[in-house]
Amino acid sequence: MELYDLTRDELQAMLNQLEQALFNHNQWYAGLVRALACQLPADQHDIAPHAHEACRFGQWYYSKIPEKLRDLSGFVALGEAHKLMHERAAKLLVKAKKGKPVSTFDFDNFSNSLERLRLEISALEHELENVLYNHDSLTGAITKVGILPALREQQELVKRKLPPCCVVMVDLDHFKTVNDVHGHLAGDCVLTTFVHYIIEHLRPYDKVFRYGGEEFLLLMQHTELAACYDMMERLREGLALMPIECNGKKPIYITASFGVVLLDPDVPVETSIDRADKAMYAAKAAGRNCVRIWNAAM
Repeated sequence: MELYDLTRDELQAMLNQLEQALFNHNQWYAGLVRALACQLPADQHDIAPHAHEACRFGQWYYSKIPEKLRDLSGFVALGEAHKLMHERAAKLLVKAKKGKPVSTFDFDNFSNSLERLRLEISALEHELENVLYNHDSLTGAITKVGILPALREQQELVKRKLPPCCVVMVDLDHFKTVNDVHGHLAGDCVLTTFVHYIIEHLRPYDKVFRYGGEEFLLLMQHTELAACYDMMERLREGLALMPIECNGKKPIYITASFGVVLLDPDVPVETSIDRADKAMYAAKAAGRNCVRIWNAAM
């Protein structure tokens, strides 16, 4: 979720940079293989202590990368894999320079680190593409199309007696009034700020989907019903107290109604969504700005 507040242009630029960095890496690798196979003199940069920073891939990696990207665990792992690969490549080149044969052990170690690097590059590329193509461009929430696959995956885990999962439907209260009084740009600002607040106060593995205009679905993994209720209460209270600044004008305050249900392993996931929706409407009927848990009477 760390990338939710990057624009589509920023994400596309990162993907373009990663693609160019991969091209540069492949060129470096081709040169390395040629030097070893043809017994050519090694590039001195490749046997230097900081070879991983000197190659063109390393120059990209250690340049001015956006903090949101640099803080990603996948980006950190990519740097570690790249450094290790260079250390093992240098070992091969030093042996070749001294006229010593390269052992199969050393070569296999290098090959394994090379494959790890390629895997890390692919994983980072996939993560960026997922955010670019599967997230709402305004708020950063996951698009509605991802809801059913995510819930079905969690339902299969629950069927295997793994920790339970909760589904929460959230709807902003009196959102039409925000648009009518403050304008649609302010309404967009409120939606974006709301989602950012939710994301920042959930766990990294929880998911936030944009279900409708001002309606959102939360997927709370590994969460008992009572614990989920407590978490939603904290979110609700914090949201109600949060001033939302839009275009330097008077702060806007917003509240939300929450409907909570335990993901049922024995019914279609659409039924759990419907139950969360009914609980959310029960919260509306109770005066809004509250949390309700689904029960059969709803």
